[in-house]
Amino acid sequence: MKKDLHPSNYRPVVFKDMSNEYAFLTKSCIDTKETIQWEDGNEYPLVKLEISHTSHPFYTGKMKLIDTAGRIDKFRTRYNKK
Repeated sequence: MKKDLHPSNYRPVVFKDMSNEYAFLTKSCIDTKETIQWEDGNEYPLVKLEISHTSHPFYTGKMKLIDTAGRIDKFRTRYNKK
């Protein structure tokens, strides 16, 4: 195996889907400020996701749109036809 192939901050990180509380542990280099205690009792950096494969309509077969930022409401108020 080649030396210095991965960055120095390549470590286990928890990714959590905030729409349905699904979380998974994988390795990543992403910088985070939050941490979470995982099922094994260890504390890992946390990355919050708005959507994942467990909540995306393509993978679930359900046409459910989760608007966490209010973008649709802003669009409707801006371009509301009277």
